[in-house]
Amino acid sequence: MKYTSQSVAKPYFIAAIALFVGQILFGLIMGLQYVLGDFLFPEIPFNVARMVHTNLLIVWLLFGFMGSTYYLVPEESQTELYSPKLALLLFWVFLVAGALTIVGYLAVPYATLAKITGNDLLPTMGREFLEQPTITKIGIVIVALGFLFNVGMTILRGRKTVISMVLLLGLVGLAVFFLFSFYNPDNLVLDKMFWWWVVHLWVEGVWELILGAILAFTLIKITGVDREVIEKWLYMIIAMALITGLLGTGHHYYYIGTPEYWLWIGSVFSAMEPVPFFMMTLFAFNMVNKRRRQHPNRAATLWALGTGVMAFLGAGVWGFLHTLAPVNYYTHGSQITAAHGHMAFYGAYVMIVLTMISYAMPMLNGRDAANSNKSQVAEMWAFWLMTVSMVFITLFLTGAGILQVYLQRYSENPLPFMVVQDQISLFYWLREAAGVIFLIGLVVYITSFFIKGEEARLTKAENVISD
Repeated sequence: MKYTSQSVAKPYFIAAIALFVGQILFGLIMGLQYVLGDFLFPEIPFNVARMVHTNLLIVWLLFGFMGSTYYLVPEESQTELYSPKLALLLFWVFLVAGALTIVGYLAVPYATLAKITGNDLLPTMGREFLEQPTITKIGIVIVALGFLFNVGMTILRGRKTVISMVLLLGLVGLAVFFLFSFYNPDNLVLDKMFWWWVVHLWVEGVWELILGAILAFTLIKITGVDREVIEKWLYMIIAMALITGLLGTGHHYYYIGTPEYWLWIGSVFSAMEPVPFFMMTLFAFNMVNKRRRQHPNRAATLWALGTGVMAFLGAGVWGFLHTLAPVNYYTHGSQITAAHGHMAFYGAYVMIVLTMISYAMPMLNGRDAANSNKSQVAEMWAFWLMTVSMVFITLFLTGAGILQVYLQRYSENPLPFMVVQDQISLFYWLREAAGVIFLIGLVVYITSFFIKGEEARLTKAENVISD
């Protein structure tokens, strides 16, 4: 490491991976509950398993983003982190708050949890993805403010780069849009409108800036391509991400009571949303093709390339499949939505965090640039196991969704919901099998960091290439 304060990223990465394992385990529990309705009931009802699964996803990705930022910013700013002690304090606050929240979901009924955490004073609970108790949301805001202060002060007193400024803009947006989780109007249309200001504008708006900045930083390090070239690409990507992402919110406004013009705005800008992800794919492959160094961390290079491809497929292609208003009329809330969500989150955000961990963790563990070749072979096996299984999860859910839409919403004699669920149960079993393979891949990924061997190193010539 160039700066000792970068070491604060390590506990964030470890916590992220541990929570990732928990998320996948609860995903497998939910998968079985789709076909065995009383599995683990009443200990873990489906609604609780779903809350834990989705909340763990959000929390571990936030840990990953924060760890990536703490590793990236000192190098970009060419100065030590403003306060490593504050970073570690916020880590423990966030981890304890997150753990207690998950325990609360599992240990007590949700209504009781709302009562004992002060939801009556400031009602914020009960909405999908924003189920966190009010006190947890306040804790998240405190952690976010402390994090932004620490990062902002580091950037202010050091070198300012396009990457660090884009990253900071994304992180500020993340914090600002989360504040809408406290707005809980009585009017259901208003509630849904502003609920999407958190859910959509996070994952299809400001998180894309974070993704672009981390990907650009990683590509500079592993390819040695001139910073100016990468920054020009980054400018174009974030411009398209913001233009399409902000107005693309309209594809959630189609049938919730909002004005009719959202049918056109949502459709047009949603059709453009694949563009920034396609640009990311071109960006990654172009930079690797133009590389001036053969970085020994081949696994990190593979994750970086995979991020572009899978983000384009999941967020771009699968998003486009069902966001045009005439199509969404039939597909909204079906398993097609679940297919898009799984591949989009994996491709865009899971993979970029794993890319950064793959690149940074060897150096956080005291290595020169990369893990041993044996370790990297195992990690690349993990990449293919997780990625291919996620492709199959997406295909199985897409098949289930198409059949669901036809039998339940489009045919001349629509069938009831539960009857249709029985008809498509084969797809759920196949999805569960693919989920088990995904878990195996994740275990292999974790194991790869413990495989010993002679570390791969940069050559002397590659070490002097300027970043």
